[in-house]
Amino acid sequence: MGYLTTHVLDSAHGCPGSDIPVALYRISNIGRELLQTTLTNGDGRCDQPVLEGADFKKGVYELVFSVGSYYRKRGVELPEPAFLDDVVLRFGIADEEEHYHVPLLISPYSYSTYRGS
Repeated sequence: MGYLTTHVLDSAHGCPGSDIPVALYRISNIGRELLQTTLTNGDGRCDQPVLEGADFKKGVYELVFSVGSYYRKRGVELPEPAFLDDVVLRFGIADEEEHYHVPLLISPYSYSTYRGS
């Protein structure tokens, strides 16, 4: 059975992005359904898979990372509104037997992602 994991790296400070709120949504033709919320740990990872078991199904999903609140807590002065507040990553799960890892690299003015391993 497959599962979904994520982690956040703060490239502006060269460290893991800790205590970042992360929300996972399933996207369908009837709307956006919140499946889970969690926080990243001191290593920038979530303590458990974000999605696994019977809930891990083919489909379109969104991970929403609250990076603006993370940078404000670090004391970074951001413009209001912040250039990046919530980073939304929409992606597809095509194989229910695979491990999908979706890392996020952030700074106050940029982000990047990829399908990791």
